[in-house]
Amino acid sequence: MFAEWPEGVARHLLETVDSTNAYGLRLDALPAWVVAGEQTAGRGRRGRAWASPRGNFYGSLILALDEAPEQVALRSFVAALALRDACVALTGLPEAFRLKWPNDVLLNGGKLSGILLEAQPGGRLAIGMGINLISAPPPALVEPAAVPPVSLLRETGLRVTPEAFLSHLAPAYARREAQFRAGFASIRHDFLAVAARLGETIIARTGTVERMGVYRTIDETGALILDCAEGRVAIPAADVFFHGG
Repeated sequence: MFAEWPEGVARHLLETVDSTNAYGLRLDALPAWVVAGEQTAGRGRRGRAWASPRGNFYGSLILALDEAPEQVALRSFVAALALRDACVALTGLPEAFRLKWPNDVLLNGGKLSGILLEAQPGGRLAIGMGINLISAPPPALVEPAAVPPVSLLRETGLRVTPEAFLSHLAPAYARREAQFRAGFASIRHDFLAVAARLGETIIARTGTVERMGVYRTIDETGALILDCAEGRVAIPAADVFFHGG
């Protein structure tokens, strides 16, 4: 059974598109979800190419916002929680899904999804999400030491269409957005409750700078807080790797 579609939110289901983020940012009527069967120019974080085989989920939520950039950026955590909510609702397996800072959803320890936020002048925000519903990239395409990718089908045996997944994700995001508008504190609390490797040693890499430390928390700005050899460090942006695999 699908949850009720959020009121006032448009839905665009496409066969093929260059990028759901790019398409969505060209729309006039917002908010809107854009989902495509295939992307020809999908992108991940830091401009990395994102493989887009058919059957997986490629979608973007486009919002029109009047907020400071640092507030807009916190929707990375909102989206991660909503995506996890949808996965749990579909599978009934809450313990299988954890969140890797800042916004990756892990299934049985492997990377299930990626989230990319793109903001435009004038207050438009695209929250792009790619979810491995039926297939995952081969290990050879994954950065060394990164969390290995997995698919929902292989890990759970559940086959879900992108449209069916959207029918769970859109209401889940609407609920988390309402929670966020009341303040980031409860979003931060819920994220930490399901955070992967909290209290363990991890590696945060920003450019050529790499820090190893114990993952203590995230602060009120969403920054990663590590206890390193040189003391406690707040890291606003980084690629995270798990120490010892």
